[in-house]
Amino acid sequence: MNNAFTNRLSKNLRHWGKWARRRGIECFRVYDRDIPEFPVAIDVYAGVPHVHVYETRWEADDAEYGAWLRQVRDQVAGVFQVDPVHLAMKVRRRQKGLAQYEKTGLEGKEMIVHEDGLAFSVNLHAYLDTGLFLDHRQTRAMVRERSQGKRFLNLFAYTGSFTVHAAAGGASDSLTLDMSRTYQDWSLRNFQLNDLAPDRHRLEQVDAMQWMEAAPALGQRYDLIVLDPPSFSNSKRMEATLDVQRDHPWMINRCLGLLSPGGELFFSNNRKGFRLYEDELAPCEAREITAQTVPEDFRRSRPHRCWLITRPGA
Repeated sequence: MNNAFTNRLSKNLRHWGKWARRRGIECFRVYDRDIPEFPVAIDVYAGVPHVHVYETRWEADDAEYGAWLRQVRDQVAGVFQVDPVHLAMKVRRRQKGLAQYEKTGLEGKEMIVHEDGLAFSVNLHAYLDTGLFLDHRQTRAMVRERSQGKRFLNLFAYTGSFTVHAAAGGASDSLTLDMSRTYQDWSLRNFQLNDLAPDRHRLEQVDAMQWMEAAPALGQRYDLIVLDPPSFSNSKRMEATLDVQRDHPWMINRCLGLLSPGGELFFSNNRKGFRLYEDELAPCEAREITAQTVPEDFRRSRPHRCWLITRPGA
């Protein structure tokens, strides 16, 4: 057993647990690849641990790697005092070629967790991600603060958490887009948990890229837009692959064309080494706000970058 990992995790849990209680935060990160020999990230959802195991820097055959994974599982379970058999633990190993995956093969159970007085459905076992990206906690709060009386558009919406916050902030109406039926059903569940009216807060299952292509002809305008695309996607349901480094100028320019006078666009992504191609953007003011959107419990690894974008003269 590695006492250094156990000791660090126990110390972190005490520190971040107190930090979260003082701030009324129910879901937070306690360990983020602090020790190189243990490249894992551990989050807490209403007291329950969730573990992501990242690619190791050393070579190991399957037997050695399996033994190391069991060691990690047993140590995390020991610190949290849970049965290791039931620990939610995901392994993010580098995929060959263009392989992608989402489902884990486990069913899992729905948990209801809370953020700023709002309820969200999460599942710690069934999918690679849980249903709520904790690193955007502060971004969601910023959207909520700006939403009073606004028409809100949520692109690549995942499970709709930005829309729930916008509605709580007083958005007059919203449109939430994602091409996944699973995620749109999940968004609907989050809307129901927070009593959002379906006539004012609409869900559409659609490829957001195709929708943005056609949207200008529809004549709709939005006061507040969230554009948080995946770094890369080659889903069979898309007409073409999406690469956020290559495609972000087109996406941002399309969103700028959908903004009403005085409107604002939040653009974020988690692509490592991402560079904003400002010279390819339509006239706008793009201000990086990553220092404001990354929560304190995520600052060890900066999980995303974020910009607040407006049109000139707005």
